[in-house]
Amino acid sequence: MSRPPNHEFQEWWNKLRANAHTDEHLSTSTSENTGFLTLEINSPTSTAAAAAAEEKDRSRSARQLSWIYLQKLHQIAHSLAFLTSGFISVIRTANRRIATAFSSPQRSQSKFYRIIKFFLLLSLFLLFVELIAYFRGWHFSPPTLEREDLVEYIYAKWLIIRANYLAPPLQSLTNVCIVLFLIQSVDRLVLVLGCFYIKFRGLRPTAEGGEDNVVKEYPMVLVQIPMCNEREVLFSDAAQVYQQSIAAVCVQDWPRERMLIQILDDSDDTDVQSIIKAEVQKWQQRGVHIIYQHRLIRTGYKAGNLKSAMNCDYVKDYEFVAIFDADFQPAPDFLKKTIPYFKGKDDLALVQTRWSFVNKDENLLTRLQHINLTFHFEVEQQVNGWFINFFGFNGTAGVWRIKALEDCGGWLERTTVEDMDIAVRAHLCGWKFIYLNDVKCLCELPESYEAYKKQQHRWHSGPMQLFRLCFNDILHSKVSVFKKANLIFLFFLLRKLILPFYSFTLFCIILPLTMFLPEAQLPFWVVCYIPGLISILNILPSPRSFPFIVPYLLFENTMSVTKFNAMISGLFRLGSSYEWIVTKKLGRSSEADLVAIMESESVPLIENGVLRSSSESGLTELNKLEMNKKMGRKTRNRLYRKELALSFILLTASVRSLMSAQGIHFYFLLFQGITFLVVGLDLIGEQVS
Repeated sequence: MSRPPNHEFQEWWNKLRANAHTDEHLSTSTSENTGFLTLEINSPTSTAAAAAAEEKDRSRSARQLSWIYLQKLHQIAHSLAFLTSGFISVIRTANRRIATAFSSPQRSQSKFYRIIKFFLLLSLFLLFVELIAYFRGWHFSPPTLEREDLVEYIYAKWLIIRANYLAPPLQSLTNVCIVLFLIQSVDRLVLVLGCFYIKFRGLRPTAEGGEDNVVKEYPMVLVQIPMCNEREVLFSDAAQVYQQSIAAVCVQDWPRERMLIQILDDSDDTDVQSIIKAEVQKWQQRGVHIIYQHRLIRTGYKAGNLKSAMNCDYVKDYEFVAIFDADFQPAPDFLKKTIPYFKGKDDLALVQTRWSFVNKDENLLTRLQHINLTFHFEVEQQVNGWFINFFGFNGTAGVWRIKALEDCGGWLERTTVEDMDIAVRAHLCGWKFIYLNDVKCLCELPESYEAYKKQQHRWHSGPMQLFRLCFNDILHSKVSVFKKANLIFLFFLLRKLILPFYSFTLFCIILPLTMFLPEAQLPFWVVCYIPGLISILNILPSPRSFPFIVPYLLFENTMSVTKFNAMISGLFRLGSSYEWIVTKKLGRSSEADLVAIMESESVPLIENGVLRSSSESGLTELNKLEMNKKMGRKTRNRLYRKELALSFILLTASVRSLMSAQGIHFYFLLFQGITFLVVGLDLIGEQVS
């Protein structure tokens, strides 16, 4: 039998002979028919041609390699130019903001800012002392009290005071904050595990008659849209807030004779009032049962507005009330997806739906807000709603049983979180809540840091006001001990008081101080591992946001100064705790929603036998504002002094940690200080108007 051909050996043999530059070149080839080896003798001419071809391939490979390196150098140069231009732009913007801040009238300094400024001056002084000690080598051989040099004697005395009198109380406070941090982390972990359990078991609330249950006997539903000075978007190119919300409610798939829409306008601007009235008249002409209501005495903010609306005589004819803020756009089947859950559940007071954000990818600020609110709805609201039938009402995108509102005392004007107030009182009266995670209502996120900061201040000062007011009511209520403990320790203390307290105290005060008082130590796992784990848990419900996990961690620590200040002001009834400012929105809408509204708007109106467009009714009012529209909106930015002061504290502490060669602490302080600086210069989010 003949041997099988070996092509690999043939190629190797040919290359070997060619590289040796011999006159004879063996080329082994075997025929498919025979297994013999053949010997081929090449002439010197053919050998020279092969060498020239090989040299040509080498030169071609060298040119290709040079071209690749040139491309890489071009990409590096382009990246460096982009980073340089971005850095210069940031410096110019910061310089412009600082110049504008110094030229503007000075605001009065709050006590909280004075305390932060004191810590800043203290950290700068301590850094100066440590720099002297570092350059004199006292970090390696500390001086003693027996030295004759006065400076060495003072530093030696400082070391004794630091070790015996300052470090022990700081270490005690550090240990307390670490314990609180671990407790809150366990609570967050339990919530995530509860959410996984709900997902794994496929648990969800069910309506009587099944998920596809269609309401046959449509109950009477009252729909309320509280508004107040929705002027921020009147002159923008985006769809206007009041038009979106009114249109979305008016096209609800619900019998018109079984639904009444209340537009509760608290605006003090006559132009805004006129244009909203025109919008209401437009839908009235289309046969929608909608009324416009304006208060002469505007007290109590949103709670007073809702209370006034519920005092109308015709409200007694309605069984349920759905509430939507001005920027919310419910789907046409919203009522059909929520009302059926009340059937057969006489103890059910509230059906809350989830928020969905139309502008979550608008900028970095909205992306970070989306992470927070996604965890709130996906985890906190869903777990609390399923296991204990209670959660904080979100103030909008929910349906209440009117009997439950009346049973717990109705809307009260005592806090800035009227939604949480009514939810707690209803829970104490024995009513139950249901949260629907799969029913979503479109809304907007604030796109400027100014608007977001004011929103967070109200959201964190209000719960502390409410806790003071309802603490005795909780203790003397008839609910079980478990529900009382849940309200006091979990709902209020742990999630509303302890979270902002330890977050600000631990990472903005204690950590910098431990750099200057090294006898008090903050373990690196508290700085690195636990915050990283908690950030991963927070971001799990929105996995697409994982690239923003580090900015999210740093920004949440930055927001702790606002939340801590709000919590303290609400707990001790300071002046800013009762500040209620409407969160400015831009009236953004998804493309599908705009198409749906435009289709509904295309239906003509017939008035006195004359065919005209439905949008014509507000033409007169819009013309009145044409001059203002041409002027455009003026944008401005401001400096945030507390954030800037804290940034310098953290950056000063990072220099001290670098001298001590503390790697983890240095990087954390450095990046956290830079984040505070970016926020303090208002370089995150959009400009405010």
